[in-house]
Amino acid sequence: MQRSMISKTLSTRILKPSTRLARPSCDPCDVFINHRGIDTKRTIAGLLFQHLSSLGFNPFLDSKSMRPGDKLFEKIDPAIRSCRVGVAVFSKKYCESHFCLHELALMMECKKKVVPIFCDVKPSELRIKNNGISSTKELERYQRALEEAKNTVGLTFDTLKGDWSEFLTGATDAIVQSLLEVEENQQYLN
Repeated sequence: MQRSMISKTLSTRILKPSTRLARPSCDPCDVFINHRGIDTKRTIAGLLFQHLSSLGFNPFLDSKSMRPGDKLFEKIDPAIRSCRVGVAVFSKKYCESHFCLHELALMMECKKKVVPIFCDVKPSELRIKNNGISSTKELERYQRALEEAKNTVGLTFDTLKGDWSEFLTGATDAIVQSLLEVEENQQYLN
C-alpha cells in the first residue's frame, strides 16, 4: 500500500527518529480516536489506528491501547489531556454514549485540535439524548462540545458508497496536517 505524499512528508517532519519506534501505551499519544465502539471500532476507528501506527504515530484507541483491568477514566482522560490532536468519529449512535460525549467534551475543554469525521450521519442529525445517567450540568457540557464539533470543518463518509482507501488516505492526511499545525503553533509559542 502506497502512502500519500503528504502523510509521508509530514510524518517525517513531525516525528523525531527516536519516536518512530513502537512506544508503550503509557506514553503521551499523538492522536486520540474518540468513537462509538459498536458503530466504528472494527471499521473507521480501527483502520485509522492501524494506518497511523504504520506511519510511526502513537494513536490511542481504547481497544488497542488499554488492557483488561484498566480503569476507563484513569487511562482515557490522561490520554486526551496529553494528545496533540483528537479525532471524533461521529456515528448514528454516538450521542447515546455517555463515554463518547465525556471524551468529546474533555477534548474541547482542553482546547485540542479536533478533526470531526461524520460516518453515515450528518452533523444536523446529531442530538444529545437524556438517558437518565447524566446530570443537567453534564448534558449542557456535552451539548456545548457537540455544537463546537458540529461547527468545525470535518470529513464525511458513507460506509456503503464511499471509497475506503480514498477516505483513509484523506483522513490520514487531514490528521497529519493537523499534527503539523499543532507542532508549528507550539514552536511559535516557545
